Amino acid sequence: MVQLELRFEDGRSEYRTFALPLSIGRSGECGLCLRSWRVARVHARLTQRSSGVFVDDLGSIAGTLVNGRRVAHYGPLTCEDEICIGPCLIRLADATGSALPTPPAARSSAFAVFSPPSTAEPVPLARDSAFPEQHGASVGLDDLLPKENTCSFPVQATLPATGAASDAGDSVRHRQRLHADLIQALDLRRRDISGLSDQDLRAEAHTVLLGLITRDTQLPDGIDRDGLLRQVVDEAVGLGPLEPLLSDPGITEIMVNCHSEIFVEQAGKLSRRHVGFSSEHALRRIIERIVAPLGRRVDEGSPMVDARLADGSRVNAVIPPVAIRGASLTIRKFPTMRPNMDDLLRAGALDSNMSHFLAACVRLRKNIIVSGGTGTGKTTLLNILSNYIDEGERVVTIEDAAELKLDHHHLVALEARPANQEGLGRIEIRDLVRNALRMRPDRIVVGECRGAEAFDMLAAMNTGHEGSLTTLHANSPRDALARLETMILMAGMHLPLGAVREHIAASIDFIVQQTRLRNGMRLISSIVEVTGMESGCIQTQEIFRYQEHPAPAFVGCGLVPESMLEGGQAMLAAALFHQCTHVDALLHDHSEAA
Repeated sequence: MVQLELRFEDGRSEYRTFALPLSIGRSGECGLCLRSWRVARVHARLTQRSSGVFVDDLGSIAGTLVNGRRVAHYGPLTCEDEICIGPCLIRLADATGSALPTPPAARSSAFAVFSPPSTAEPVPLARDSAFPEQHGASVGLDDLLPKENTCSFPVQATLPATGAASDAGDSVRHRQRLHADLIQALDLRRRDISGLSDQDLRAEAHTVLLGLITRDTQLPDGIDRDGLLRQVVDEAVGLGPLEPLLSDPGITEIMVNCHSEIFVEQAGKLSRRHVGFSSEHALRRIIERIVAPLGRRVDEGSPMVDARLADGSRVNAVIPPVAIRGASLTIRKFPTMRPNMDDLLRAGALDSNMSHFLAACVRLRKNIIVSGGTGTGKTTLLNILSNYIDEGERVVTIEDAAELKLDHHHLVALEARPANQEGLGRIEIRDLVRNALRMRPDRIVVGECRGAEAFDMLAAMNTGHEGSLTTLHANSPRDALARLETMILMAGMHLPLGAVREHIAASIDFIVQQTRLRNGMRLISSIVEVTGMESGCIQTQEIFRYQEHPAPAFVGCGLVPESMLEGGQAMLAAALFHQCTHVDALLHDHSEAA
């Protein structure tokens, strides 16, 4: 017989006694049945051997983890070992005549890999490139970070010290327990909260939880009760540990890799924050809290979703079975203060010549594509360029998930919609572009071209809707043209490549290339004019570019754009295209002006 402590993601904890051998899996025939997609039908087995209790993985896909490491066979188990199978963390509470003390090597350092005492039965670990193959080898912190860990509980071996591991583990357990008690007290899932404002709901949760904490006898004396109160209320009725990150103006992106692993981007650089959700279940509830008000769903049938927060921040969520390690959440924050061209100048994203040129392009109704990689500032630039659209013009914006914030009075904003649970009601960007043509727009702004809508967008640019704007993902202006060709071919029009290129060349005036440098700085690396076709190829000429050598600078290429010539005369001063501005001097001038 063996007594096991079972801890689940929803905060439940229980002790149960089983006869050995014990089969663990999702099948009803297993002695310990765990209903989860991460658990195989017969996942693992605990057996009694002469030297103690051993665990054997039975070839499951998700694997069996002991102390944060995936194993094939492991033992003898001690009361300190933590076995993670799907949503359940298992520890030996008592194994009659077989419980072993914790080996000194495991107690001496939080970073030491557990090495069981030598027995007559060798117990090899499963081969895994993410870990050393030598059983008992000493490794550093990077080796123990949960690259392969799909366990939904904090693994104490990854914490910086034994005392810290115990405190962190206790804190998480108290959060899980209090969270479950608060949910039960408020009965959030059955209560109609539509009539309550966020402030009223938070105040009620705060009052109820304060009473629970006051009456709680399990909390240790040294625990931060105010901090615990705030964390549990945030997770129950807010966005949990994301709340302080969202309120930090210096953070531009939040990346939740799994419920216990959160990274942020600040000043273009990534760093890990040592906060997390109390469980996978808590993270899933917060994802549902974000997408439900928008009429979107996320479940195993539709495990990926795009959404937005109330402040306009863009949200992408992916849940199992697509996300192997558990639900993942990415939030792209938008500044509360809308940036303008002067802000880009102060940041060194372009020089004054380029800013004057781009403003003139918008006023003169030139068709512009903003190209760049992920996180290079395409949407920010699109918002800023839209400020130069004349107030008398009617603008229609079209997006997959609304994130544009155009400062324009005559504006119609449209947003695509995914299919419902029956697979009906899907409205794609291409449908909205076609509909926008009937809305008498002066300009159409598409947040991002990703597919067949590119054909309709270019057709609008070429049929009376000059001055339209859009973005796409590409690493260079030439790559942007190639991507457009591919997207138009995806429209199923069966056009020859030559006709596609003619269509692109006749529709686009300029491509603005955004880049993020290695130091995190975002800037405009190139402005290219599309001049037409020659010998079956789209011809371009570079108007401005960013150079890194011999010194970082924005350089005018000395060419007046052909579309800026009227009657042989340039619409803008020719000197604008011949100047060179060093980035260091640009930043220095703006810092002195500030």
